[in-house]
Amino acid sequence: MDACCRVSLAGETVLLLAGKALYWPAQQMLVVADSHFGKAASFRALGVPVPRGTTTQNLQALDALLEQVACRQIVFLGDFLHARAAHAPATVAAMLAWRRRHPQLLLTLVRGNHDLHAGDPSSLLGVSMVDEPYRLGPFAFCHHPDTPSEAYVLAGHVHPVYHLRVGHDGLRLPCFLQGPSRLILPSFGAFTGGHAVRPAVGEAVFVLADGAIFPLP
Repeated sequence: MDACCRVSLAGETVLLLAGKALYWPAQQMLVVADSHFGKAASFRALGVPVPRGTTTQNLQALDALLEQVACRQIVFLGDFLHARAAHAPATVAAMLAWRRRHPQLLLTLVRGNHDLHAGDPSSLLGVSMVDEPYRLGPFAFCHHPDTPSEAYVLAGHVHPVYHLRVGHDGLRLPCFLQGPSRLILPSFGAFTGGHAVRPAVGEAVFVLADGAIFPLP
């Protein structure tokens, strides 16, 4: 098992990373979906006792990816912030501190359904806001996988996981779901659930586990 899988999409070589992101070498671009920054803070604002530190965990995961590949831009495929409560001072401060460490990065957010409710992130983060589908080269960067487009769709929203069974044991593991016209990325956020998927004919699943990624036979 390796930390990445090299695949060809729409004539372009991309890397599916075990860190729950896609890397497009030709553009030195990382693509991540459904980070849901501030989700834990949103739950705590509603009185639900959940752990702190998920925003820091997400940012550390981004840093790990930036150490792995040469990156000049990141495209977020929607649901960057979880809710309006994600604008909490501590959450914003952590994100601004991360941004100050990476001032050279170009950041683009394709608005998702949570972004419409949460509102745009702080302008101090320097994130370019776009609506789906966001076209670049042969790809359409989207939040919703079913967004109509003539280009190959890269999307999130589903939080795909695969139920891997071995005998009487089973695991729910995050995965990429690759099809003829679209690729659905796993949820990047540390505090997000998952939706079990079953590949249809012509679709492939790449499962993530223990820092590795592997295609299912």
